[in-house]
Amino acid sequence: MPQEATNAQALYKGLLSLAVYRRVLQRPVTSLLAGMLRACLKGDEDTVCSNYGELCSLLIRDGRPEGLAFAVAREVLSDENAFTIELAKGARGFVPDELLALAKRDLNILYRAATSSVELAASHLPAAFEGLPPLYEGPHDNSYPFTGRWDECIGRLGEYHRKNGVGIFTLHNAFLWYNHDITPIIHPDPTRLNELKNYEEQRRVAIDNTLAFLDRYPANNMLLYGDRGTGKSSTVKGLLNEYADRGLRMIEMPKETLSQLPELTSRLARIPMRFIVFIDDLSFSGSDDNFAALKAVLEGGLASRPENVLIYATSNRRHLLRESFSDRSGDEVHHADTVQESVSLSDRFGIFLTFLMPDKRGFFDIVEQLAADYRLDIEREALLRGAEQWALERGGRSPRFARQYIDDLRARLKHDC
Repeated sequence: MPQEATNAQALYKGLLSLAVYRRVLQRPVTSLLAGMLRACLKGDEDTVCSNYGELCSLLIRDGRPEGLAFAVAREVLSDENAFTIELAKGARGFVPDELLALAKRDLNILYRAATSSVELAASHLPAAFEGLPPLYEGPHDNSYPFTGRWDECIGRLGEYHRKNGVGIFTLHNAFLWYNHDITPIIHPDPTRLNELKNYEEQRRVAIDNTLAFLDRYPANNMLLYGDRGTGKSSTVKGLLNEYADRGLRMIEMPKETLSQLPELTSRLARIPMRFIVFIDDLSFSGSDDNFAALKAVLEGGLASRPENVLIYATSNRRHLLRESFSDRSGDEVHHADTVQESVSLSDRFGIFLTFLMPDKRGFFDIVEQLAADYRLDIEREALLRGAEQWALERGGRSPRFARQYIDDLRARLKHDC
C-alpha cells in the first residue's frame, strides 16, 4: 500500500477513535473531511467530489471565504466535553493526567485532519480532484488560541474557555428553550441599557444584582412587573447585551414549558458560566401545573436552583396568579390558604421592580430624550404636539409608544428631506 494511502488510513482511523472530542465528528466540516477520507480509501470518486464541493460551500460564510483549518478549529472550540468544562473552571478546575493525555491526542488528530487531510486524499486519489477548485482560504482570526499544533496550545486553550465558556455558549449569547433543548437565537434583540429612558432606579437595582451574580456574590431572582410597554423586557435584554462579554448568557423559557425548568437548570448546573433564565409575561391560572414547577425551583423544592442560574421574569401582575371574583366567593373551606398560595410565588423573587406608566410630563421627557439621541431637526412644540396626538390615538403614554412615535417621526423627516 502506498505511503500516502497508509497516512490517509491512519488519519481516518484516528478520527474514528476520537475520545474526548468525539462529538466533533458530528459537526458539518469535520464529518465531511472524515467522509472524504473514507471515500478516498474506498476509491469512491463521486463521494469525494461531492464532499469536497460541500466543504467549499460551507467555507463561504457570510459571503467571505474561510480557511479549512479555521473552520475545523471553530468546531473544536465550540465542543462541550469533560476537558473543556474543566478548562473553563480555571483555578477551580482540575484536569486529570489521563484526561489531558487523551485530549492532546484528539487535538493532534484534529489538527492533522484540518491541515493535511485534503492533501492526503488528493495524493491518494488524484483523479477525483482533477478540475476541482482549491478550498477557500481566508484570514485567520487572531482571537483563536491555536497558533501552531493544537495539542501544544493547552495554555492558550484554557484561557479561551475561561473567557468564552464551552459548547454552543462560545458562539452565542442568547438562547431559547425549545423542544427540551437549548436553541441559539441567531439574531437577538440588540437593545442596550443606555437606549432606555427614565426608570433609572429600577435599572440600577437590576444592574447591581446582575453584577453581583457575575462576580459570584449572593444575588436574587428578580420579578419586573407593571404596566405594558414600560420597558420591563427591554431592561432584561439590555442586561445581556451589556454583560455578555463577562460570561453572561440568557435563555428565554416560554411560560408553557415551565414544567421543564428542573430539566433546564440541571443541564446548566455543570457549565461553569453564569445563566439568566428569562420568563416573559408571566402569569398563571389556578389550575396551571407550571405554577408549582416554578415555585419549587425558586425555593422550596428538594432540588435547589444551581448557584450559576438566576431567574428574571416580567409580568403585568404583582401576584402572578390570575384570580376571578368567583374564586373569592367560592365554597372552599380554607379560603385564606388559597390567597396565601397565590402570593407565595411572587414572594420567592428576592427583588421586585415596579414599572408604572409615566404621566404626561414623564412621557414628554422620554420623547425629548429620544429626539435628542437622534438629533431630530424639529421644534420642541411640534415634537410634543405630535407625541401627544400619537399617545391619544393609542390610548396611553408608555415608553413603547414614545419610541414608536420617534421611529415614525424619523422616517417622515428623512422622507421630507
